Amino acid sequence: MAKYHPLKELLKSRMREFVREPETIFWVYGFPVLIALGLGIAFSNRPADRVFVDVVQHARAEVIVEDLRRDPGFDVAIHEESECRERLRLGKSVIVVVPGDGISYLYDPTRPESVLARQRVDDTLQRAAGRSDPIETEDRHVTEPGNRYIDFLIPGLLGMNLLGGSLWGVGYAIVDMRVRKLLKRLTATPMKRTHFLVALVGGRLVFMIPEMIVILSAGVLFFDVPIRGSIFSIFILALLAASSFTGMGLLVACRAKKLETVSGLMNLIQLPMYLLSGVFFSPDRFPDLMQIPIQALPLTQFNYAMREIILEGSSIFSQGWSLGIIALWGVVSFLFTMRLFRWN
Repeated sequence: MAKYHPLKELLKSRMREFVREPETIFWVYGFPVLIALGLGIAFSNRPADRVFVDVVQHARAEVIVEDLRRDPGFDVAIHEESECRERLRLGKSVIVVVPGDGISYLYDPTRPESVLARQRVDDTLQRAAGRSDPIETEDRHVTEPGNRYIDFLIPGLLGMNLLGGSLWGVGYAIVDMRVRKLLKRLTATPMKRTHFLVALVGGRLVFMIPEMIVILSAGVLFFDVPIRGSIFSIFILALLAASSFTGMGLLVACRAKKLETVSGLMNLIQLPMYLLSGVFFSPDRFPDLMQIPIQALPLTQFNYAMREIILEGSSIFSQGWSLGIIALWGVVSFLFTMRLFRWN
């Protein structure tokens, strides 16, 4: 019987099921790499975007256009005022220059690119009119790994993949087995019910290791993302997060009887966290009123801690607050799962 221990056999079955489904391997390991490649290329270091400026038809319009075109960063055109306003509304230009006795600027103050364009356009026209700066300045450009968008993105993609893989790899699998009456059959075998749950969690943690290696390796090899923290700290944080997210997957699936139900519940959990927890942009963009619930999310704390470890070289021991929140979500999820789980 030791040769065929239930826990060992359940773990082997989980591995075989995963390997025998090529589409699962792609979504777990290949898809995050494609996202990293696509966004890394889209937001890679490149010259600043050209600023599209429209000038309202006027006797002075040609002079203004000539002055602005001295800066190669401007793309300037002259149109009637109604057309200029329409182009601004449609986003075809970021600012409209209205000549007159002076100069007026039409732009949307809620668009950061328009606010910056207003400053650049005004500075260019003021210099062309003869303004001189009392202080001589010099531009020194510094671009290095660690402060780029791809450096911000890779830890977020790792967290996104750990959350999604834990929810779908555990929650969806359980409900699928319940729908096909496999859970009921398993309870009739010489297997402790804890063996089944431990096998699901253990299998998920095994899959977590190549996920982490693939995503981090893609960042390092293709985009020179720096890893300044220790691999030990990265591994411990990923292990804790995967365990916590797996607990959430178990909780979601503990009562669901239909695949549609568990799919909806998992999307209800993961999509808000993908949006709010800083996967693709910083959660600091949201209003202060939303910061308390956002900071309480486990994916938020994972992303903060992982970025500090990878990009700043922090140790796992300096992330006590984040580790505590992540662990709390996992413990609560497991406790509720043990109380509420149904086999049929």
